Amino acid sequence: MPLENIRLATASKDRLIRLKRTTGIAQWNVLCRWALTLSLSDASTPLVREVVTDSNVEMSWKTFAGPHGDLYLALLKQRCVADGLEPTDENVSKTLTIHLARGIGYLGAHKEMTVIEGLVGAAITA
Repeated sequence: MPLENIRLATASKDRLIRLKRTTGIAQWNVLCRWALTLSLSDASTPLVREVVTDSNVEMSWKTFAGPHGDLYLALLKQRCVADGLEPTDENVSKTLTIHLARGIGYLGAHKEMTVIEGLVGAAITA
């Protein structure tokens, strides 16, 4: 298992605090799952390749992924391969970090996704 703990950047933490308030979704892990899948669905390569995970928000892989850990892990490995990276533990972890940061940015930047209806609408049209 390449992923044990997931830590967020301060900017991501700040966006998630706002998103928790506006969407009514109280759990970090649920919003992070939305963010990850949103970023992974974008075929472009994230512009930011290094993310400083300097916040005090940390969760275990089990908390993040819930009962679908194998699915999230497979998606991350597939993205590594699609990006031309060997799906090593280090590359999978880095891919998670950069896509999580980009996805949280997407959630915070699109006004329609700051409410639960917008999140669901984005999932349906994807």
